[in-house]
Amino acid sequence: MLNIKVRLIILNFLEFAIWGAYLTCMSRYLNTAGLGDHISYFYSVQGFVSLFMPALMGIVADRWVQAQKTLSFCQFVAGIAMCAAAFYGNSAGANADFGTLFGLYTLSVAFYMPTIALTNSVAYAVLEGAGLDTVKSFPPIRVWGTVGFIISMLCVDWSGLQDKPWQFAVSGVLSIIMAFYALTMPACKIDKTKKAASLVDALGLRAFTLFKQRKMAIFFIFSMLLGSALQITNGYANPFIASFGAEEAFSDTFGVQHANTLISLSQMSETLCILIIPFFLKRFGIKIVMLMSMFAWVFRFGFFAIGNPGFPGVILLVLSMIVYGIAFDFFNISGSLFVDQETDLNIRSSAQGLFMMMTNGLGASIGMLLAGMVVNHYTHSEMVKGESYMLGDWQTCWYIFAAYALVVAVLFAILFRYKHIKEK
Repeated sequence: MLNIKVRLIILNFLEFAIWGAYLTCMSRYLNTAGLGDHISYFYSVQGFVSLFMPALMGIVADRWVQAQKTLSFCQFVAGIAMCAAAFYGNSAGANADFGTLFGLYTLSVAFYMPTIALTNSVAYAVLEGAGLDTVKSFPPIRVWGTVGFIISMLCVDWSGLQDKPWQFAVSGVLSIIMAFYALTMPACKIDKTKKAASLVDALGLRAFTLFKQRKMAIFFIFSMLLGSALQITNGYANPFIASFGAEEAFSDTFGVQHANTLISLSQMSETLCILIIPFFLKRFGIKIVMLMSMFAWVFRFGFFAIGNPGFPGVILLVLSMIVYGIAFDFFNISGSLFVDQETDLNIRSSAQGLFMMMTNGLGASIGMLLAGMVVNHYTHSEMVKGESYMLGDWQTCWYIFAAYALVVAVLFAILFRYKHIKEK
């Protein structure tokens, strides 16, 4: 039994280490490659491909190809495309062509995003096959995915790859390793007697009937509005902190030199906040917990606006990283639990698909594109002492994002009516 759990821990570790290699520092490299104005496109495409690729690959795994083999195929394609992006970026230097790099990157993430759900499917199947309780056994395994994400971030940071295309190579090589590793997992059976979910169900489209209920309609609309904040700091926190390097007073600070390490505190906070969600949900209910998340986003952006990598300004940046756990987990995980509790069994899976589509799909993608317009308006790329920085009025950008989160929170408090009954 222990061997099975260890093997699944490695699987989850690799899955998220792949993502952690570039997600928080890709924007820093894109600026040095002359693509600073296009950062939002690279981050938003993750959400757009997530609208359909996980559903399509999920149907393939349900009906035709075993889940571990589908996972292997997706990781292999993603890894090859990401390595190609790395080699192209290295050859192009500071004059990378947007179409070429974006095309290779999009191909990679289009096949990577389905692997998150496929990894879960493989883990569930393996645990059930071993006679283990998935509810009890999976969370301690899944937490190693976050550990992998953090370690990957730190490795890219301390190896000096934050502003270089080789971060893509790290991700690509890990994908290829996982592609072969996935084939060593126990076979996931295909139940041909079971009716597989249709594309309509997988995309959550059948759950649109929930919009007839005022409570659920408001919940999903605000899920999309709050989902708009999800990728902003992933895309812009690193180049923002790095921009202080253009100032003599901050150029040698730890935050400027190791922005990814500073940002990794966000993922550490996320890991800890997962553990306190059950207590807050039982005591306060979904509305208060969601409001905590929304106001945490206000503080997340607000602390960025007034912080800096020096002392004592760095304390504010650290506080921003700490509140991220509440901002992210209290929304994503609590929202998913709310959908599970408030929907009928026959459309529950479809409703979860709708929640993901509204948040990590439409919300995150549209929000990132709009955030890119704001950042591009107030900042610009500039060479200082041979280094490329995104300089300008970052403070106004963060205040705009904080104000947006505040407006969403206030409107949610007024419009979303939900009476919580405390559990005895």
